[in-house]
Amino acid sequence: MNFARRQTLELFATIVIAPFLSQLGSAQTYPARPVRVIVPYAPGGITDVFARLIAQRLSDDLGKQFYVDNIPGGSGNIGTGQAARSTPDGYTILVVFSSYVVNPTLFDKIPYDPNKDFDPVILPVTSTTVLVVNPSLPTKTVKDLVALIKANPGKYSFASAGAGTQSHLAGEQLRLSLGLDLVHVPFNGGAPSVASVVAGHTPVGFTSPTAAVPQIKDGKLRALAVTSKTRSQTLPDVETMAEAGYPDIEGDSWVGVLVPAGTPKEIITLLNREIVTIISQPDMRERLVTLGYDPVAGTPEEFAQRIKVEIGTWGKVIRAANIKAQ
Repeated sequence: MNFARRQTLELFATIVIAPFLSQLGSAQTYPARPVRVIVPYAPGGITDVFARLIAQRLSDDLGKQFYVDNIPGGSGNIGTGQAARSTPDGYTILVVFSSYVVNPTLFDKIPYDPNKDFDPVILPVTSTTVLVVNPSLPTKTVKDLVALIKANPGKYSFASAGAGTQSHLAGEQLRLSLGLDLVHVPFNGGAPSVASVVAGHTPVGFTSPTAAVPQIKDGKLRALAVTSKTRSQTLPDVETMAEAGYPDIEGDSWVGVLVPAGTPKEIITLLNREIVTIISQPDMRERLVTLGYDPVAGTPEEFAQRIKVEIGTWGKVIRAANIKAQ
């Protein structure tokens, strides 16, 4: 081999192959130090609880600490914006709620681009929204409820966990698709919204299983349907909206795992594989169902597609209902 040809091959290796080998080496030794898990919400919420469960298992399985850093504010926007500016080396992970796909339309401006600033790792769990009514209402099915509202325009209202929440958007889907005269009453969280339905102040409610299940079991609420594609493992006896005859009313809350865009693909693959293994373990699945989650897993590509679709879906609902951030 002549000298010039050898120099050309060495230059090619330096430019093309060396970065790949460097990435591969970093993935093989990952993690070499503690990993920051940003949760852009306050401690104690459903996203935080999930993040801490997964962080502990990742710490145990990979031999380095995965520690949760709560950065609340702006419906998740502040912490998400900080994560977007982090170095894409696998040592910053973001655990988000489904407000991630709502906020781009709900707010006039957000400090991140959901399509460009992050690479999806996995959608590990979803949580359905359940339509509940006060037992005093003469309604056993969704069709009964729709007929009752149509026969009494302006009389009924529905409670949600707050403007722009998944429970609010589910209620707006129902109201808009069927042209119902149904007033929205926002509350500061799922628990107070459920309490209002139990008391009969707002006889209809859309809420999370976590907030509703105890009241349903005690007979203080009647569950009519869930908004997920399939029945929830938390409420297996409650039919879906599609089964009730309303297939256009659909949508889950979820918790997802992301990393800053440009994070080595090998690290994303490793994290995806580890989290799939964690949530497939019987004790973890049982724990997640108890918390109101339905374990999902899946690939980064599937999660990326869901993000894209849901930004469009919820954007249409928000604009049609003229929902504003509060």
